[in-house]
Amino acid sequence: MSQKEVYVYARWQVKEGELPTVLNMMKEVAEQSSREDGNLFYKLHQSQSDRNTLILFEGYKNSEAVEIHRNSEYFKKLVLEQIVPLLESREVLLMDKIV
Repeated sequence: MSQKEVYVYARWQVKEGELPTVLNMMKEVAEQSSREDGNLFYKLHQSQSDRNTLILFEGYKNSEAVEIHRNSEYFKKLVLEQIVPLLESREVLLMDKIV
């Protein structure tokens, strides 16, 4: 596994009427994620022009930390099982820092 930091950028388009539910669940996701050993930061942003567009920006110590995050029970239960069905679309990019 790579030992360099990994940054995750996710763009979520929340289905109409589901935003309060998603935001409520994201409080726990952000809290749990921030407690992970390999997590550097976990930030959730909301578009000013379309309130149903959420941007997640996450930092991890390395690719192993990303895998630990994605395989955690809370991630599977909250994000994959409960939040993803409430999204119109979901795009996730893994990135390396250049400068």
